[in-house]
Amino acid sequence: MEKFTKESLAKYDGKNGNPAYVAINGDVYDVTGNPHWAEGEHHGNLAGQDLTIAIGQAPHGTSVLGKLNKVGTYED
Repeated sequence: MEKFTKESLAKYDGKNGNPAYVAINGDVYDVTGNPHWAEGEHHGNLAGQDLTIAIGQAPHGTSVLGKLNKVGTYED
């Protein structure tokens, strides 16, 4: 699996045909094509970033992660 940094993850923002990846708790997930992540955005959260804090505040929490493909790990 690929290792991502803040800089490398930022390229996966879901814009202009780029895949959309998000980091959560040290893992990176592919949200490309997920209808909730149109254009790399979901309820004000942007793809290409570490969303660990945001998912902790979301009503669904981490329960949605099992439906996503893990594509790598994240180190800040």
